[in-house]
Amino acid sequence: MGYTVDALAQVLGPVAVAALHREQPLPALRATEGSSDPVAVLCRLFALGSAVRRELLDGALPRLGAAGLLRLGLVAERADGALVAACDLRPYATEQESWWVVSDRSEMATGGPLPTDHVLGIGGASSTLASWAPRPRVQRALDIGTGSGVQVLHLAGHAAHLVATDLSERALAFARFTLALNGVEAELRAGSLLEPVAGEEFDLVVSNPPFVITPRRTGVPLYEYRDGGRAGDTLVAGLVRGLREHLRPGGIAQLLANWELRAGEDWTEHVGAWFAGTGLDAWVVQREEQDVADYAETWTRDGGHQPGSAGFEELYAAWLDDFAERGIERLGFGVVTVCRPRTGREPWLDLMDVRGPVASPLGPAVLAGLEARTWLAEHGDAGLLDTPWQVADDVTEDRIGRPGDPDPQVIQVRQGGGLRRTVRLDTLAAGLVGACDGELTARQLCAGLAVLTEQPAADVERAVLPTLHELVKDGLLR
Repeated sequence: MGYTVDALAQVLGPVAVAALHREQPLPALRATEGSSDPVAVLCRLFALGSAVRRELLDGALPRLGAAGLLRLGLVAERADGALVAACDLRPYATEQESWWVVSDRSEMATGGPLPTDHVLGIGGASSTLASWAPRPRVQRALDIGTGSGVQVLHLAGHAAHLVATDLSERALAFARFTLALNGVEAELRAGSLLEPVAGEEFDLVVSNPPFVITPRRTGVPLYEYRDGGRAGDTLVAGLVRGLREHLRPGGIAQLLANWELRAGEDWTEHVGAWFAGTGLDAWVVQREEQDVADYAETWTRDGGHQPGSAGFEELYAAWLDDFAERGIERLGFGVVTVCRPRTGREPWLDLMDVRGPVASPLGPAVLAGLEARTWLAEHGDAGLLDTPWQVADDVTEDRIGRPGDPDPQVIQVRQGGGLRRTVRLDTLAAGLVGACDGELTARQLCAGLAVLTEQPAADVERAVLPTLHELVKDGLLR
């Protein structure tokens, strides 16, 4: 029917599209007002929450028509005969695929706070997970907390058998509709987190779990799509610890997470403790840190409670009181990726803070990063030194110094893709990287640097190994 992301962008124009991303519908309403274009009509009905006349829907959907939409329960009739949507139905796409996603109507469309059983459509968290998820071709994949089924759509392109779970029967009904609309087959199972897949193993697991840290207080609404009903960050920590028994050797799992931190507490120590004794390789990237007030306001507003509206300050205060009583100072958000080793080696742990923009989609870089970190764990320093490395095509070098000075004060290499890492180099590391063309091993290059700097080769190797490790694990050297 032509109701696609590209067609919608053409009808709305860049200004209205950008406003919609900020949850501001007015420019889109103005752009579609009075139009009989089928895409404009469907946008007003399903995305913007406007009432639409029957004849416009009959024209936009000549085979189904307004009567068919009523029969399917997708719209309801007002007293004046106009039709309003009973759900949100909008196009969603990547560079390779195009789908439709069905969910509950957004706060933008309803104009009020969300009900606690609200089923979310395409949100910021689901988009983040879809971008970061590694996508190897696998036999069995699992989506935990599927919601409206967004992650299953992505998994269908590279997994032979799909399973999705959710505690909410309402969410599963929307997911079933979304998948049917797009011709995707998956097993949908009701239950909490991993309970519906007891005793089963998968090659790939993804999850946008209910990670929000919400006060357990009377009067504070608990939204099924974001609140797991457990104190603090224990739900995510427990999910992480339960993953190993559901991963095949070499299997990968990725999830989004929040964690809470007390005054002086290092996030790497707090989150790193989640993996103790699991036997899993773990890579955690912290993307954001918020103070308690910022976090409380973010999630109070997320439920549709706006500043100045009834009950906003009471909810805001409940969050602040809860954090104060438990000594929480700030909260982190990030992406957790784990892998079950194929052998009995010691697992590796990498905890990184990356706040800036990253490549999108990032999944290919995540998969390459897992493979590089695993290679490093299996081959050690000897393997690192005995490999001929080459600088990746997207890496550039910056030399920063005062005008007129013969030598730079700072030398750093910058990654154009992936995590867009910037790594500062000392003189030895700069010499090594500058000579990495895939011909000589790192050990041979260190020997040459030892001659030039008149120091033992072993000392040069020890000096460059930490930087070499950093550059290899994130793909600046390959």
